[in-house]
Parts: sequence; C-alpha cells; structure tokens
Amino acid sequence: MRTVQATRYVAPLREGGSVPALVEADDLGLYVVKLHGAAQGAKALVAELVVGGLVAAVAEAAPELGLHVPELVLVDLPLELSVAEPDPEIQDHLKASAGRNVGLDFLPRALPYTPAGGLQPGPALAAAVVWLDALCENVDRTPRNPNLLTWHDRLWLIDHGAARYRHHAGLDPAQAHGRFAAVRDHVLLPRAGSIEEADARLAPLVDEALVRRLVAEVPDEWLPPQEASLHAEDLLARVRGPRAFVEEAERARRA
Repeated sequence: MRTVQATRYVAPLREGGSVPALVEADDLGLYVVKLHGAAQGAKALVAELVVGGLVAAVAEAAPELGLHVPELVLVDLPLELSVAEPDPEIQDHLKASAGRNVGLDFLPRALPYTPAGGLQPGPALAAAVVWLDALCENVDRTPRNPNLLTWHDRLWLIDHGAARYRHHAGLDPAQAHGRFAAVRDHVLLPRAGSIEEADARLAPLVDEALVRRLVAEVPDEWLPPQEASLHAEDLLARVRGPRAFVEEAERARRA
C-alpha cells in the first residue's frame, strides 16, 4: 500500500459523523482522509483498510463483476495543516490526527447512489456487494446511507469504517459464524441475484494469504501484532464457514 504526505488541507467533508478531511498530497492527488483522532477512533481505520482492501482484491480477481472501490493509501498528516481549518472542533480533530491516517482517492463530481433511479447494478454485482458486506458485517449500506457513489458510469463502494463492528468489543473467532441480521436492510438486496451463487464464486478468493496480507498492512499503532493475528483468525473463521450469513441473506432476498 502506498504512503503519501499531505501537503495542503482543502476542506472538511461534512457527510457522516467522522467529518473526513479532503487533502492534497505530494503525489498531486486529492484524498478523502479518515482521521484516527475522530470520534470513531483507530478501529474505524482498521476496518477501512481491511475491508476496503478485501473489496479491492476481489474486484481485481473477478473484474467481470464490475466491483470498484477508490484506491486506499496511508496519509501522513502534518500537524501544521490543521491551522487551515477555521472550525475549532474540526481543527481539534485534525490536531489529534497528526501522523498517519487512511485516505481514499477522491472521485470528483461523483454522485450518491439512489435506489430510485440513475445507474443501477445488475443482479450479479448486487449479490457480490451483499455477500461482501455480510461477510465483513458492514452495517452501513442501507437505503438511508448507501455509501455507494456513481462515477463514470460505474458503481463505487466507499466508507467501510463501520464494518467488522464486533472488533469494538473484542473479537472471538469461536463466535465468527454468527448471523448478520442487518443484511435484511441492505440497499442492494432487492436487486441481488442468488447470494448462494455469489458465495460459491467469491469465497474461494478470500484465502488465508489475502487476509493475512491485508491485516499486516494495518499500522501496528492501530492494530498491535497480537490483535492483528486475532483479527485475521476471526475473518478467516467467518469465510471458512459454516457461513450462516449466506443462508440468512438468501432467505431475506427471497422474502
């Protein structure tokens, strides 16, 4: 994963509770930066890296699906950039986030996905997104807050900081096979094809080498080695099965 240096603070993005920062970096790119000093803390950044990286890996392995996620990078944010923000509360978040953070490539003029119109995913793509979110326990892909953008006639998955929510209370791989009731509220479930077919297609792509590589890319200050091992074991236990989340998603789709 690339690391870039933030060189210019542009603006806060006042969408959602984390208030990410839009910054320019030394590679001349613009990035939406999730701050480790924001209210959600470093665990949201862990989920962003692991789950966003997982979506990107599946997208690369199965390009025919049409999965897209903005590039993830690590962003070093200098303390002095915080003075460019006049809002004292946001400035405090920036000051508390000096150092390493997570950035997503900014998609200029992208539009929010709406279930009622515009670009719509086909059944296979919708099923793949539902499967990935159910696997990673992403509670934040609902009609109220889809966390999907349309850009250049493609659907882009963003903001995975609320995924893997169990890690806030401590992970236990023995409990990894549990249900995921929130899948019933997934914004793409009404458009999804067979979740069982998506499972057969995608589960083999999420192997041990991939999971351990993704977890290893998380900085140690956010996920110490012992916790990183537990995080990997929990996700591997979930994908190896029994995958109760697949049965639940399929039942919800057919209801």
